[in-house]
Amino acid sequence: MAEGGDRTEQASPPRALDAIDRDILRILQSDGRASIRSVAERVHVSRANAYARINRLIDDGVIRGFSARIDHERAGQGASAYITLKIVQNSWRTVRERLEALPGAAHIALVSGDFDVLLLVHTPDNRTLRELVLTRLQAIPEVLSTRTLLVFEETDPDPVPDSGRPSRPSHTVPSPDAEQL
Repeated sequence: MAEGGDRTEQASPPRALDAIDRDILRILQSDGRASIRSVAERVHVSRANAYARINRLIDDGVIRGFSARIDHERAGQGASAYITLKIVQNSWRTVRERLEALPGAAHIALVSGDFDVLLLVHTPDNRTLRELVLTRLQAIPEVLSTRTLLVFEETDPDPVPDSGRPSRPSHTVPSPDAEQL
C-alpha cells in the first residue's frame, strides 16, 4: 500500500462545529454564491456573526474554496472515467504530483483495498482518454498497473440535501453595529 500523509499542515486540532456552522456549510454547499445576508437570515444570526463564522470556517480550513458544479458533457468533456492505479509502495506523493498535472484530472484519492489510487478524469473524447491512460499514466514509473472504468452517465446530486428542518435560532446577541456589514 502507498504511504499516507495529509497535504495540509494543521497547527491545531479541528474545532468542533455547532449546529449553526453545519447549517452554514449546508447552505454554501448547495449555493456557494449565497450572500452573507441570505445565509444570516436562513440560520437566524446577524450578518456580522455569519460573516465571522464563514471567515473562521475558511481560516480553519473547513471551507477549502468555492466552485461551480459543471456539466462536463456540455463543457466539451464528453468522456469520463474512473481509473484505478496500483503504485509502488511509498510513492504516493510523487504519483500525486504527476496526476495533478494531468489534463482533465478531476479527483485524486489515496484509498485502501485492491488498488492504491482512484482517479476521476474528464476528457473531450475516448481517443483522448485512451492517450491519457496509455501514454501519460502508464509512463509514470511508479504506476504498476491501471484499470479504466468508463462512466456512461453521471448524476451530480445536491451535495447536502436540505433536510427541510428549520435552522435553530442563535442565542448570541449581535453587537449594535453588526448589521452594518
